[in-house]
Amino acid sequence: MNKISILIANYNNGRYFEDCYDSLVIQSYDNWEVIIVDDCSTDDSVNIIKNLIKNDSRFKLYENEVNRGCGYTKRKCAELATGDYCAFLDPDDALFYYSIECCMEEFQKHPKIAAVYSQLFFCDENLNPKEVFTKIKQIHNDKYFFNCPIQISAFFVFKKEAYLKTEGINPYLRSAVDQDLYLKILEVGEAKFIQEPLYKYRLHSGGISQAGSRGHAKDSFAKVIHQSMKRRGITSIKNKNIPEHFTSSEEIYNLLSYQTKIPYRLMSKIKTTFTIL
Repeated sequence: MNKISILIANYNNGRYFEDCYDSLVIQSYDNWEVIIVDDCSTDDSVNIIKNLIKNDSRFKLYENEVNRGCGYTKRKCAELATGDYCAFLDPDDALFYYSIECCMEEFQKHPKIAAVYSQLFFCDENLNPKEVFTKIKQIHNDKYFFNCPIQISAFFVFKKEAYLKTEGINPYLRSAVDQDLYLKILEVGEAKFIQEPLYKYRLHSGGISQAGSRGHAKDSFAKVIHQSMKRRGITSIKNKNIPEHFTSSEEIYNLLSYQTKIPYRLMSKIKTTFTIL
């Protein structure tokens, strides 16, 4: 049975962590570890986490000496992981008891893929499921796929060997960190979609993945896309040149505006259908 590392980057989410912890200790899949890196929280996170995990050696807690941000902390999580597979779980979110097992079964069915990702539930502050995020779907992966608009999200499980083929998570990112990871994994392998919701995404005002302004998140995602374009050696899209240096998010999003139009979406759906068949 392959080992999976659940990676948790925490910042001031102590009050929510027990729900996250409870969802992990009941997993039907047995061979797992949890790597927690606290990013110098100012609440009671560290004490709360220590009290919950003190009798379970599968949980390992590490602490940043100073606040380093989401990119640095998630990269550190990945570096500390000892599993064959990895998946990020935010400390304010939770899994279903069968989530890990479902993903690992998918890898058994499709051993050559680099990642699997599932549907998710948006939940209220008490983790009561409210609605499914219907935009997540099976993608057609090619050099022009940038997850814009969003089609991949949590629960995203990836092979550690695939991650090691990339340059790793950008440690300087404060947001769009997951998007950076997705695009890098997709550059070295394929990903399979699981239609069942396996992730409970808590909607609230704080959290490492929801902090910061919308404008900053949009700008960071555009920078991630631009860096991916450069890595892939793309010099132009639809006769529009890729800028040598990042100048504005609008410039990047305008390059990809054709991907939101009906003809492109229909063709992508056809290609995806034939890929599945």
